[in-house]
Amino acid sequence: MLCKIAVKTDTHSQFKDITHEVADCVRDSGVKSGTCLVYCPHTTAGITINENADPDVVRDILAKTDRLIPWEEGYRHFEGNSAAHIKAMLTGFSQMFIIENGRLLLGTWQGIYFAEFDGPRNRTVYVKIMGDKED
Repeated sequence: MLCKIAVKTDTHSQFKDITHEVADCVRDSGVKSGTCLVYCPHTTAGITINENADPDVVRDILAKTDRLIPWEEGYRHFEGNSAAHIKAMLTGFSQMFIIENGRLLLGTWQGIYFAEFDGPRNRTVYVKIMGDKED
């Protein structure tokens, strides 16, 4: 089953928690045991897993990546968004999850994030669910 999630970002760099949307896709698929691929088809955004209990973690990650990969650094790319391409490459464009008992197998504090590095924009995330519908 393929599920499509629309993501609207509001700022230039932003992590949007999409855990609930991905979990809804898994639930709606009826798959009880299998895998779930979350894929971002954009070159200036990515998919990552991190803590979703304390919003300061996301703020710290965004602040540190901005210091490590500044927006203005004399890049040659004519669109002027090379920093976003680099950050997306480091974040990665997909993550694979285990489905067990019809639910995502995530750690207690883990959340699934859409990582925007060139916003604000309207984006798309694809969720591919594979597995068995029976236990």
